[in-house]
Amino acid sequence: MRTPSRTGASAHGAPAGPGAGSHRASPAGRRAGRGNRRPGALLGALVAGGAVAAWLGVGGAPDAAAESTSVLAAQQELGIVDETQEVMPMASITEAEAHARLQEVAATRAARAEAEAAAEAAAAEAARPKTVLPVAGARFTSGYGGRWGTFHYGIDLAAPMRTPELAAADGVVLRAGSASGFGLAVYILHENGDVTVYGHMDEILVEVGDYVDAGDTIALLGNRGQSTGPHLHFEVHEGGMDGRRVDPVDWLAERGVRVG
Repeated sequence: MRTPSRTGASAHGAPAGPGAGSHRASPAGRRAGRGNRRPGALLGALVAGGAVAAWLGVGGAPDAAAESTSVLAAQQELGIVDETQEVMPMASITEAEAHARLQEVAATRAARAEAEAAAEAAAAEAARPKTVLPVAGARFTSGYGGRWGTFHYGIDLAAPMRTPELAAADGVVLRAGSASGFGLAVYILHENGDVTVYGHMDEILVEVGDYVDAGDTIALLGNRGQSTGPHLHFEVHEGGMDGRRVDPVDWLAERGVRVG
């Protein structure tokens, strides 16, 4: 007859104790084991299971839609995808389309910059004076008409030596250099065909063929030729070099410039 084993002892005589003679893990151990599973491994297991189900569900052939659904379900299970959000494919365009868009934007910016520059130039052109007094701040000393038994065909504007002399209006320099009676002189042709004449200067600062705007400096005032003191002799020839010489005071007044 077999002697009954002592309480607390195993069948082999070893003392019974925590974990002795038993291969089942404790509840804490089971929980720790579950906690150590990696999301990637779990995702793989879920996906594999879904793929097998998809295979077996359709006569052994894989179902792409079912497999995709299984992947999405696995991702939702792991919290990778929010099941309340709709999964949409990534939007894209080709590189050629992107380059075309870049060129379109660059062309638009260039056109806008050109338009702005043109607007600024137009505003500046509209704002600048089209006619000026040939010597700013000059003293009017002699007018158009008879003088000392002869006819004076221009006006005299006195100022200190080497005061800047200005083009009365836009035009092209016709002549520049020595001139009888004037010492030195400059002739400018204007758009309407009139020619303005500047005499007695000390130094000429422009050359034949130069285009000048109204107000550009063309010479420095002087006392050369038949002169009684530093001044500018200014004439207007109507319609060209050989045209009728008219009163410069009236010619300037018609263009908004007052003399004296």
